[in-house]
Amino acid sequence: MKQLFWLNDETWEKVEPLLPSGGRGAPRADDRRIISGILHMLHAGGRWRDWPATQYGPYATVCNRYARWRKQGIWPRIHDAVAPAIPARGVKVAEAARH
Repeated sequence: MKQLFWLNDETWEKVEPLLPSGGRGAPRADDRRIISGILHMLHAGGRWRDWPATQYGPYATVCNRYARWRKQGIWPRIHDAVAPAIPARGVKVAEAARH
C-alpha cells in the first residue's frame, strides 16, 4: 500500500470553509480525517472496503460522504481551492518544449 496521506494545515484552512455546515442528527465524523482518506484512496487506488480504516475511519462513512458531496457539487469547489497549490507534473518539460 502507498504511504498514507493527510491534509496539511495550510490546505485544510482552504478546504474547511467549503464544507457544508452541520445538519441534524448525530455529529459528523472528522471531516479532515475523511477527506484525507478519500484523497488517499483516489491516489492509491483499490477498493473502498480494503482501505486503512484504523487511520481514516469506517469505509462506509467515507463512501457515503464522498457520494453525498459529489451530488452536492462540493468536490469541484475543493479541487478549485487546492489545485493551484499543487505543482503540475511535467511543467518543466512543457515549458522547455515551447522554446
